[in-house]
Amino acid sequence: MSTIETRSRADILKYSRTVGMCTMDGRGFYCPVDTAIGKDGRLYVVNRSVENYFSGVRVSMLNMEGEYFDHFGSYGDGDGQFTWASCAAVDSQGRIYVSDEYANRISVFDASGGFLSRWGVSGNSEGGLDGPSGVAFDGEDNLYVSDTHNNRIQKFTKDGQFLVAFGSKGDGDGKLNLPWGVVVGPNGDVYVADWGNDRIQRFSHDGRYLAKYGAPGRGDGQFHRPSGVAVDGQGYMYVADWGNERIQVLDPDGRFVLKNRGESTLSRWAEDYLNTNVEEAEARDRANLEPEIEYDVDDPHEESSHIEKYFWSPVSIKLDGTGSLYVTEGNRHRIQVFQTGH
Repeated sequence: MSTIETRSRADILKYSRTVGMCTMDGRGFYCPVDTAIGKDGRLYVVNRSVENYFSGVRVSMLNMEGEYFDHFGSYGDGDGQFTWASCAAVDSQGRIYVSDEYANRISVFDASGGFLSRWGVSGNSEGGLDGPSGVAFDGEDNLYVSDTHNNRIQKFTKDGQFLVAFGSKGDGDGKLNLPWGVVVGPNGDVYVADWGNDRIQRFSHDGRYLAKYGAPGRGDGQFHRPSGVAVDGQGYMYVADWGNERIQVLDPDGRFVLKNRGESTLSRWAEDYLNTNVEEAEARDRANLEPEIEYDVDDPHEESSHIEKYFWSPVSIKLDGTGSLYVTEGNRHRIQVFQTGH
């Protein structure tokens, strides 16, 4: 009997809760693009903000229960600042590494958000960066970086010393087209969300091509601009299918298991806000949150933009050691949390 047959869909993915709400500053998110998970369960949410709203740029610190601690970082080019903050990862000592797609650098902070250092240079030579996005540590504290516009993955020491690079522009096996999310699986293999090629690719720790999963499209097991991937201890892949406004689960061989459009409920922060702002709460109670609309175009983006519980720009997907899966939504300024059969 296969692995899939011994695990029910409810065991593989079950909605748990929603965390966050939209705010420019303080307790909330503004156009979040990634979530990094500390060993103590602390979440570090990277807020990219939008053009001309610079106060929204920051990293929020909280936990899954919605307890807010503080935030760090701001817009700018100085130490501890970001221009286009992209993604984050936490090393074995609890330090947070944040990529900056515009400044072509990695900034390092302590667990409380204190700035420690930064490294990275612009370019396409070994160690040079052009649009770094996804970042992920392996078991030896080496950092893999999606060097997006150079169409490759680079591996560095935690101090920024170049180790190896793999991938180049193209659509063949091992080729990449604007890679974004990256994760190191339990066995040390590197999984890459090959955004422009609408697939997931898997490599060895030193960059040898191993496999590819998915194809362009909207069908089961197909992707449109996947932006992130997470892998559990049994090798199941959880994919942020960004362009299709959903997440998908694949088995270790890349076969489709299930898909989910989103199941969000109100977060603790949103409930607090509505309890204080009674008129807005009453207006929400009168609203139809799942309208039936005849759309002019066949595009999941249109449906997601009108139905609150659905994912709208599910850009990042992360899995913690307890089996909790965190899906960060850029357009709804929140995280939907699921429990997996990890």
